[in-house]
Amino acid sequence: MAKPATTTIRAERTRSALLMAGLNLLVDRPIDAIPIDDIVLAAGVAKGSFFNHFADKHAFGAAIAGAVRAGLEAQIDATNLGVGNPIERLANGMCVAAEFALVERSQTIVMLRGMSNATVQQNALNRGVAADISACVAAGLTRSEARSSGVLYWLGLCQILMVNIVEDNLSRSEMVKRLAEMLVLGLCGLGVEPDIAAKIAAQSARTRR
Repeated sequence: MAKPATTTIRAERTRSALLMAGLNLLVDRPIDAIPIDDIVLAAGVAKGSFFNHFADKHAFGAAIAGAVRAGLEAQIDATNLGVGNPIERLANGMCVAAEFALVERSQTIVMLRGMSNATVQQNALNRGVAADISACVAAGLTRSEARSSGVLYWLGLCQILMVNIVEDNLSRSEMVKRLAEMLVLGLCGLGVEPDIAAKIAAQSARTRR
């Protein structure tokens, strides 16, 4: 039997309030340092409501991080719309991630603190990069080792770049320079020809100055 529409809407509002409260609280503290009482107080909901939506605090933190990551992936997908070259698609992903870290510092902190299964190739949020890596290998554009470890490698580079942008509070010009260097190193590490890597990095830098 389907739930009444009013019940569903109320549940969605409660969940949204909890997630928004958690997003704000997680900027300053890791999930283990945030009591559930603080979360429900900030959300303005009853304590029992928390457990109607989340098994525990870690599931709650992972849900918030996953929502931020999903938003980031949506931006990457939009940027890559109509882009057929898988190398350019990978580069665009790193560029969007760097821009996100620069502009959305708080959300980046929350995402990086709470991500789970972040490097699992089967993770739905990793399907895009996994498909691009596979396309690169199939076209002979990268080393064969990328077939099994390319997703781990590329996501690791993107995540550590985001951490660096946030931790060092890079300016836009500093971010652009770091991004260009990471693109060259990252793409060459995958086996992309150096001149191609340099061209893509230079183009990305020009569009983000």
